[in-house]
Amino acid sequence: MTGRPHVTLEDVARTAQVSLATASRALNGATSVGPTLRDRVLAAAEELAYTPNAHARALAGSSHQTVGVICHDVSDPYFATIARGVMRVAGENDLLVMLASTFRDPQKEIAYVSMLRAQRASAILLIGSGFEDRAWERALAAELEPYRRGGGQVAVVSRHRSLRVDSVQPDNRAGAADLARALLDLGHRRFAVLAGPRRLTTVVDRLDGFRDALADAGIALADDDVIESGFTRDGGHAAMRELLARRRDVTCVFAVTDVMAIGALTAAREAGVSVPDDISLAGFDDIPVVRDLTPALTTVALPLEQLGEQAMRLAIRDNRGKRSRVVRMPADVVVRDSVARL
Repeated sequence: MTGRPHVTLEDVARTAQVSLATASRALNGATSVGPTLRDRVLAAAEELAYTPNAHARALAGSSHQTVGVICHDVSDPYFATIARGVMRVAGENDLLVMLASTFRDPQKEIAYVSMLRAQRASAILLIGSGFEDRAWERALAAELEPYRRGGGQVAVVSRHRSLRVDSVQPDNRAGAADLARALLDLGHRRFAVLAGPRRLTTVVDRLDGFRDALADAGIALADDDVIESGFTRDGGHAAMRELLARRRDVTCVFAVTDVMAIGALTAAREAGVSVPDDISLAGFDDIPVVRDLTPALTTVALPLEQLGEQAMRLAIRDNRGKRSRVVRMPADVVVRDSVARL
């Protein structure tokens, strides 16, 4: 199991050659699983040193007041600001926060959830984007559902398709559409998008919202108008360099996250391209640093600390046996100096 921080239920199911559901039922003592299959699952669990969740079943009476927070990259100001909101509410309720970064590896996310189950964390928060990946969804649900049945609380930030858990939903799609309309109102008609990996639901929602608003105005965003790169400062830098190397007819660039926009701004400066005199640039999130850039960045503002606060509040309010709660958070366009009027 090298390279994996923890053995998961998915590992047990694969080794026993059974489905995730069968492995879960067998480890939880369900009578619907026959003795042959149960023995295979238990043998696989023993071979892999997997600890079935007597831990989860003990959660209701546990004295552990620990909350696990799993993000993509804590060095990213987007996640750091959300985590600050989480920690504020956790502190008000005398809860200890454990923070883990997956670096956008879906298998690490599943493994960290499994570790938090074994540590008897009282709540688990996923504050990174979901993945457009059905296998990941099934494996994550297989970890979370028995944890919740055992008394654990779960809340997520952003869209996680089929997970039946409480969620805080930033308005990514509508915010990107509003940004497109604001840029159109300023006279822009030729656009490019610097996008992160399209397996991330946040990227899909922001790209689709931007594209649909342009289409409503009769402007088609072609596939080659979208440059996919890492969802990071360096990813934005590389994508902007690629864009400037192959075309100069674009009047406005939309980076789907502010950290990508920061890298793009540096790449433009290195290429001798002035923002906004030669090309306009917009981002998304309104992380604190972007208002201090030169020029200050046009972006879509999300209430990042409030996202974390709301997720933590959901996690500390018992919701077992009830319908999943959804809190929707608005996104507002903030026009600054990085976008010129044409």
